This record gives sequence, C-alpha cells and structure tokens, in this order.
Amino acid sequence: MTAPFRFPRFFVTSPQPCPYLPGRQERKVFTELNGPHAAELNDALGRIGFRRSQSVAYRPSCAGCAACVSVRVFTPDWTPNATQRKLLKRHADVEVTACRPWATDEQFRLLRRYLASRHPGGGMTGMDEDDFADMVEHSPVNSLVLEYREPTVRGRRGSLIGACLTDRQADGLSMIYSFFAADDERRPGLGNFIIMDHIIRARDAGLRYVYLGYWVKGSSRMAYKVRYRPIEVLGPAGWRTLTDAEIAARAWA
Repeated sequence: MTAPFRFPRFFVTSPQPCPYLPGRQERKVFTELNGPHAAELNDALGRIGFRRSQSVAYRPSCAGCAACVSVRVFTPDWTPNATQRKLLKRHADVEVTACRPWATDEQFRLLRRYLASRHPGGGMTGMDEDDFADMVEHSPVNSLVLEYREPTVRGRRGSLIGACLTDRQADGLSMIYSFFAADDERRPGLGNFIIMDHIIRARDAGLRYVYLGYWVKGSSRMAYKVRYRPIEVLGPAGWRTLTDAEIAARAWA
C-alpha cells in the first residue's frame, strides 16, 4: 500500500547577512525532504524555484528584496556560442564519469583548492571532511556526482579537475554544487564546460532543463548563469524565456 502524501510544513530562517549583496539581510523558507514522496516533492518544489541542500528544500524569502531569481536552461534549443564552442573543443579530452553520491578524499581536496582560489573567506571555507560528506551523501532523491578528470595515460587514471553534485529530476538536471581546478591555467573555463556538459547530457537523455539555481541581480559572481541561451527565469507569472535585450539591460522582474 502506498503511503499517503503529506503536505509539507514550511519554516523561515532568522535573517542573516546576505553572502552576495553587501548590507542586505538574507532569509529563507524551507521544508524537509523525507519519506517515500521525497523525490516527488523535490521535483514539484524545484519547478517553483526551490533548491535542495541535503534533506532540505529552500528558497529565498527576503523582506523587501527579490534579487535572487531562479534560472534554467531550455536544453532542446540550446546552441553554444563561439566562445562556448572553443571551450568544448579545448576540453574535449576531459574524461567524465557518473558516480554514486559518495564523498572521497580526492573530491574534498579539490573542493578546498577551489574555495581557496574562488571563495577565500566564504561561508564554505570552514567545511571539514564530515561536512563535505554530509553535503554529498545525505540526499533523499536521485543524486549523482559527475567527476571530470584529465585523460587516462598508460592505464593510469587522470587527476580530478572538476566535480558536480547533481540531482536528476523528472524534467531535468539540477546542478546542486560544482567545484573545479579554478587555478589551473591549462584548463580555463572549466566551470562553464561543466555546465555545458550537463546541458548536453540532459538533452541526450530527453530532459528539457538544466536548473542553475539563483541568478542574483547586482552580483557579478552570478553573471555567468545567463550566458546559456535560451535561459528561462521564474517570475510571478511562472517561467519565461529572457530576451537578449533584457539580459543586456539586466532589466526584468
């Protein structure tokens, strides 16, 4: 007998300093993902702008601020631009493996390297091995880790240069968290390559979307998320495709 679906209870966090916009406060609404319908609930919440972190689904709920906007790539119509085509060609030798969500020492070392290069002093820099394992392994939904490695040489597996914790949802792939060798000058644009690899994989699997999380108006760190066209944004009336003019002007609700 199938367990009955229970409507989730939602909670709101206390205000905290915003990690993206100085001088602002961040607040989130969240609910737990547990029980036999966790994946179904996560899919439904993902379509209305929630993100997953371990066994919790959350989205911003900040008083007087709507800078965080959910974005997703519509994979059937995605075409790489000239710069993206060059990156795909440059990193064509990267070996990609889909792994079960199990944290490894090699992944953790790469994460520490990534944080030191891209986000020194950020909120995740205090993560230890146990915190990282919790992030990767505590998933109540269909998750995997995509590993990106240098080519195998004489039977010896290449070094890990990128990884992404990813959820497979009913309509797409949701990129939960990616990290990579951002300080390796021989591998520029790895983060963009990882996103494009997800778009290609989703499209090949018949999935219509790659969920990129939140684009934050006014945050240069998040500008890369609207480089993949067509890009859809979630607004009061639902999802819609952004025009090039809107993206250039950064003017949409």
